[in-house]
Amino acid sequence: MGLGRIARDLWRSPAPFHSSLIPSRFSHVRGGCSSLIKLFEPAVGREEIEAVARVIESRWLAHGPEVEEFEKEFARYVGVRHSIAVSNGTVALYLVYRALGIGQGDGVAVPALTFVATASAAAMLGARPVFVDVDLETYTMDPDSLAENMGRDIKVVVPVHLFGHPADMDTIRRVVRDETPIVEDAAQAHGARYKGRRVGSLATAAIFSLYATKNMTSGEGGVVTTDSDELAGKLRLLRNHGQTRKYYHEVLGGNFRMSSIQAAIARVQLRKLDMLNERRRRVARMLTDMLSELRDVVVLPREAPWAYHVYHLYPVRLREEHAGSRDPIVECMRRRGVEVAVHYPVPLHRQPIFRGSAREGCCPNAELVARTEISLPCHPMLSDRDAEYVAEAFKECVSECVRR
Repeated sequence: MGLGRIARDLWRSPAPFHSSLIPSRFSHVRGGCSSLIKLFEPAVGREEIEAVARVIESRWLAHGPEVEEFEKEFARYVGVRHSIAVSNGTVALYLVYRALGIGQGDGVAVPALTFVATASAAAMLGARPVFVDVDLETYTMDPDSLAENMGRDIKVVVPVHLFGHPADMDTIRRVVRDETPIVEDAAQAHGARYKGRRVGSLATAAIFSLYATKNMTSGEGGVVTTDSDELAGKLRLLRNHGQTRKYYHEVLGGNFRMSSIQAAIARVQLRKLDMLNERRRRVARMLTDMLSELRDVVVLPREAPWAYHVYHLYPVRLREEHAGSRDPIVECMRRRGVEVAVHYPVPLHRQPIFRGSAREGCCPNAELVARTEISLPCHPMLSDRDAEYVAEAFKECVSECVRR
C-alpha cells in the first residue's frame, strides 16, 4: 500500500469546506461549557489531505516543483512579478530586511501595536526599531505619527495591515516622499484590498505568514512578494544558503526554504481564500449587527471606504472609562465557552527587549488599545448560530461586568 493511500485512509473528514457544512457548536451550556468556540480554527479538510498525499506519493518532499507552482499562483493572485516562498513569516521579514541592506543602527519604522516579529526581525540585524503610533479607526500605522518620526534616519517603513484591515498606503507613501523602501506586513491580511488593489502589491515588497491561525495556512510558512527582479534574486539566494550554483556560495545565507508538503497545502488554501474571506466578512457583519446596541460601551471594528477588510480577527475596544472591565469580560467569555484574546496587551515600545528605545508618551493610541481591546472569534469555521452565540455571550458579559 502506498504512503499516499495510507495518508488518505487515516483521514476521516467531512466533504471539503463549504459554508453550509460548517459544524455548529451551538450546544454550549451557558456558565459551564464542555466545548469551546475557538478564536482560530483552520478551514482545512479532505482537499488538503489529498494534496499532501499526492506529494508523498511523488517522493519529492523538500523544496521543489510544488513550491514553484505555489509561487507562480500566489504572485498571480496578488498581482506582482515575484513570489518567494519561505519557511515562516518571521523569516520573510528577516530576509526582506537583509535583502534591502538593513543593518547596524538603521532605523526601521514599525507600528507600536503589532506582533513582535515586525520589529524583532530588524533588531536581529542590529537595526533600530522606531515605534510609530496607530490610527484608532483602523489600528494600522498612523501617517501623522510616521511624519513625526521620519527624521530619525529611517531606512525602511513597515506598515502592518493589522487584523485584516489595510493600512492607508497612499498617505503613508506621501509622508515618506523619497526613495525609502516601504514593506507591507500582510501577515494577517491575505486577500485584503486597498482601493481595489490586493495588499502585497502596494510597496517595494510585502510579507505574508502562513501560520496555522492565518486567513490561509500551510501550518507554517511565509511568502515575500515584490515587483523588483533584483530584490527577488537576492531573496532566493538568501533563502538557500547563498548558493548561485550547487555547493558554490556567494553570500551568507541559510536554509529558509518552504517544503513541498507546505506548498501543496498552501495551493489548496489559496484556491479557497476568497470564499473563506467572504465567510469571515459575513460573520463580522453579523457580529456588528448584533453588538450595535453596545456602542455606548464598546467601539466596534470599522472598514474604511477604500478598504476591503478580511477580518483575521474581530477586535472590539472598550471605551476608556470601562477599561477596568476588560479582564473580567475576557474571563466571563471563557466561562461561557468562547475563546477570546487581547491583541496586544503590551505594545512593542513597552516590551522588555525594546526597553529605552522609545520616548515616553510616543504612542498613546497603541497604549489605549492595549488597555481596552478584546479579540472575538471571526473565522470561517463559525456557523451563523456560533456567531449568534458569541454575540449573545459578549452582551451578557458586558451586562455582568460593566457599570453603565
